[in-house]
Parts: sequence; structure tokens; C-alpha cells
Amino acid sequence: MSLFRQLWLAVIASTIIAFAGSFIVSMVTARDYLEQQLAIKNNDNAASLALSMSQLDKDPVTVELQVAAVFDSGQYAAVRVIDPNGATMIEKISPPAAGDVPAWFSRLFPIESHPGSAQVSTGWTQFGTVELISHSQFAYRELWNGAFKLLLWFGVGGVLMGLIGMQILLRIKRPLDAVVGQAEAISERRFTRIDEPATPELKSLARAMNAMVGRVKAMFDEEAARLEQVRREATLDSLTGLANRSYFMNQLAASLNDDDAPPSGSLIMLRLADLAGVNRRLGRESADELLRRIGTSLTTMAAENPGAAAARLNGADFTLLLPGNDNPEPFADRLLALLRDLVSAGLIDGEQIGHIGSGVYRHGESLASLLSRVDAAIATAEGEGSLGWRCANSGDAQCANNNADWKKVLECAIESHRLRLIEFPVANSSGTLLHLECPLRLQAVEDGEWLAAGSFMPVASRLAMTSELDLAAVNLALERLAIGIPSVAVNLSGESVFDRSFRQRLHDLIASRRELAPRLWLEVAETGAFQHFDEFITYTQLLRPLGCRLGIEHFGRQFSQIGRLHDIGLDYLKVDGSFIRAIDSQPGNQAFLKGLCSIAHNIGLTVIAEGVQSVEELNILPELGFDGATGPAVPRG
Repeated sequence: MSLFRQLWLAVIASTIIAFAGSFIVSMVTARDYLEQQLAIKNNDNAASLALSMSQLDKDPVTVELQVAAVFDSGQYAAVRVIDPNGATMIEKISPPAAGDVPAWFSRLFPIESHPGSAQVSTGWTQFGTVELISHSQFAYRELWNGAFKLLLWFGVGGVLMGLIGMQILLRIKRPLDAVVGQAEAISERRFTRIDEPATPELKSLARAMNAMVGRVKAMFDEEAARLEQVRREATLDSLTGLANRSYFMNQLAASLNDDDAPPSGSLIMLRLADLAGVNRRLGRESADELLRRIGTSLTTMAAENPGAAAARLNGADFTLLLPGNDNPEPFADRLLALLRDLVSAGLIDGEQIGHIGSGVYRHGESLASLLSRVDAAIATAEGEGSLGWRCANSGDAQCANNNADWKKVLECAIESHRLRLIEFPVANSSGTLLHLECPLRLQAVEDGEWLAAGSFMPVASRLAMTSELDLAAVNLALERLAIGIPSVAVNLSGESVFDRSFRQRLHDLIASRRELAPRLWLEVAETGAFQHFDEFITYTQLLRPLGCRLGIEHFGRQFSQIGRLHDIGLDYLKVDGSFIRAIDSQPGNQAFLKGLCSIAHNIGLTVIAEGVQSVEELNILPELGFDGATGPAVPRG
């Protein structure tokens, strides 16, 4: 039995006991009072009748008339005149009656009318004794009316007490519920804090629970900070903060080959002409300052373009990847201006500065081909001797038709239902299917090619049309679940999740088929989740009661933010494929990913690897703590 119910029963029992005791005491006291009043009345009236009879003639007719006059008033059950020898001279008796009072009440609280008596005299001698017994029906009626009023008052008082008791119990129950909720969250590895209640006993409990949560969160933060340092050492250049060569090559390979990557983009490479000479002439500190300034500029350019990445490939080579951008010229011009500023600052010899090469690529181009073209462009710039930029021959790299009316294309595809989901298995280490990852595909024209999300979602984002596409994707996923597919995962764009109207429409859509919700997995990219974190929390709080599985995909680049995920109700993380590529041969990344899985498990999250390319990568994932994987190496079953 719940504590709340026990408290309610205690309140009800104490109320009933108090009422019953008060009622019985009140009834007995009232009955005794009425009996006393009846006795006084009988004695007074008997004395009055005896005095009247003593003053009149004592002939039988007169005496009987006086007795009858008193009896006929209807207030007496019996009136008697008894002679000095004890014989009854005159007697008037009426049958006993309790009036309209229930018989059970009369039996429960019997009222005894004690007779009143007085002496009747004639001169100095005794004529007889008058005895009066009043009817008790009037006393019963008064007692019954008093009981009814008392019951009515206790009823009203009980309702008022119940309302007051409910408020008091709710006031006690709220902090108890908060503590219980906090304990349940801890059992689910979500660590939440609660407000301390005013009740001293509950306050100390809440304070202890909050202290424990604080200590656990501090441990997570410390471990996250340590792993963030491991990640930086494994993936970033220590001097400039840019990505190192191995990590950048994984990112570049993902941009060229991943199914949802933009269809084209640009790669810009900067090569300093004489870094060793700068180090020799100006010293190591000046050379480091030169490299840091270049790194800062490239980091700024990458931050201005979603999905962009900057890296230091080796001592003198820097590169900037711009997925979805087919015009590298503005960025190359900014890098040229940077080199000129470095010359003005005296950090580079004016005769030997550096050179820039770039190339536009198409999705599917090989990594070796793109790097070869960009290297050739740099070689051309170096051959010309002066500071300059050369763009590689794009060959078959042709951009999408920029003049196409994308808005019309997208609207037409949505209205005519030229949208579909394709399937990629996500399985655990034993090969059991966790769910099907189902990215969206769009057909721009009737019977035309099905475009990957990377081809149209960036455009949809600029046109503020991601909400309609995401709702269509969720609807298609629900249809698949309805025909018996075990579990389906759908990617949602960050722009949609931040839209209040979209969140409500998404909730209503899933709520309308709530029985399917536990098999629906919804995931948002890491950049979208952390960009507007408060809105993302609102999104999770809205959908979690429906039973959906909620997660973050492409996770890892903002690993330092993992401490913010411990109490928002997420179910899983998908680690970005750039951390997974060649993981079997990268001890630094292995240490980072093993720690990531440990922390995620400690806060109740499932961890899935994205973009697994080889059997070697797939085989090492369980050792690192991954719960599942997706990618070309995962068998379709």
C-alpha cells in the first residue's frame, strides 16, 4: 500500500474515531440533560397540581376534573392520585410513543422519565399523593434533532477536513514524489537535482540525494575532461588545434564516400614555402606563432561553414575542406591575404611565402584522385614562383544545376509523395539486428534518380523546408513499423527540432500511432543538438513519454559536452565514422573511444559505431565497449 494511501487512511480513521467519540459523548450528555429536565418538570407540575387540588373541594368529580385537565394537555404519559393507604384513586394513562423518531434511535439512547410527586392536603390532614409522568417523545424529538444537526456539522466538517488534509498530504507528497523520481532517474543512470523541500526530514533526504548526484556528476565531468584531452591528442595537432592528418583523412573520405554527404565540395591546401628557413632565421617561437596564426584563421573559416573541417597535414601543409561549397575562390583569397599579413608582420620572408591549390570534387571521387589534382595545382603555383593560388582542373566535377528551382522541386516531391526510405542494418556484436537505419531519399522528377539526403537537405535547410521532409520521413517510418518491421531509425535535422510547431506536429503524429512508438528511433546530429541545447531538451521531454528511442548521431567532435546529456532522457549515441575509420590501427583513438563508451554506459546510453568500413574495424568494436555498429562492413542479414 502506498504511503499516500496509508496517510489518507490514517486521516480518515482518526476523523471517524474523533467523530464517533464526540457523537456518543454528546448524545449521552444530551440524554442525561433531558432526563434531568423531565424529572424537574414532573416534580414542578406535580407540586402545582397538588397545591391546586389542596385549595379546592375534595369531592371525586372535582378531583377527577382537575386530573383530566392536566392529562388532556397531552404532555403526560400518566397522572395518578393515590390515597394515603397506597390505593389509586384516579389514574389517567396514555400509550407510550416516541413520535416520528426512529425506533432504533430510541432503543440506542433510551430516555427515562422519572415520575414527579407531591402531597395533596385537606386542612391539616393528608388527602393523597399526586404522581405525574411526562411523555418522553418530546425529549426524543429534541435528542433526534440534535443528533441530526451534529451529524450534519460533522459531515461538513469532515469534507473541510478532507480538503485541508488533501492539501497537506499533497504538500508532503510533492517532495516525496520528487525524491522518488530522483531515485528512479538514478536507477536509469540519469542524475538529476531537485529543490530542497521545507520539511526538515525531507530536506535532509533531498540534500543527501543532491550531494550524491553532485559527486557523481563531478566524477563524470573529470572523466570527460580526461577523455577530451585524449581525443585532442589523438585527433588534433597540438600546436595549432587543427585536425591532424589521420583524422582529417577520415573526414575527407567520409565527405567523398558517405551516402548522406553533400554531392560536391571544395578542398583547399596551403603549403608554406620555407618553414625550416623561418625556424632557422627567426627561431622556434616565431615559427610557432606563424603556425598558430594560420591555424586560427583556418579554424575561423571552418566555423563559419557548417560541416567544414581544417587540418594541418604535416609541418608546412594546411588544408580546408568545404563540403557543399563549389566556389573555393573567396577562401583562397582570404588565405592569400593572411600570407601577405604574415609577410608584413615579418614572420615570412617576402621572397619565399607559400602557395595555395584547390580543387572541386564530386561525391564518389577517389581520395587519391582529389589529392593528386590539388597537389598538381600547388605544384603549378610553386612553378610560377610568386605568391599565388591555382585551382585544379575539375575534370568531371560538375556542380549541380544552381539555377534549378529547388523550392518547386521539393514541394512537388512532397506533394506527389516522391519520397522513400532506404535501409541500413544496425546490429550488435552477435549480429542481432538493433534497428534499421532509414535515411530519406527524394526523386526530383518523375522516374528520375533517387537523390541522397546530402543532395537536397542543405538546400531544404536554406529554404526552411526541413520540417516537412522530416515529418514525411517519420510518417514513412511509422508505415514500415505498421507492416511488421521490428525497429526503424529516422534522422531529424536540427533546424526542424528547434521549431516549436514541428515538435508539436511530430508529437501529434507519433501519438496518433502510439502503439508503434517504442519501435521508433529518432536521432539528431551532434551539431544540431548542441547548437540550441534548450530546445533539444524540450524536444526530448515532449517525445520521451510516448516511448520513442531518442539519440544523437555523428557524435564525438563535441565530446566535452557529454556531461550535459546525463539527465535529459536520451537512449543512445552514434559515434561519428571519422573516429571509427582504421580504428584497429590507431591506439590513441581506441583509448578515447573506450572511455567514451564507459562514460556513456554509466549514464545509461547505448553506443553505436557509424561508418564501419572493414571487418577489422568491426571486430575490435566490442573490445572498446560498443553495443552496435552500422556501415558497409555490417552484414545485412
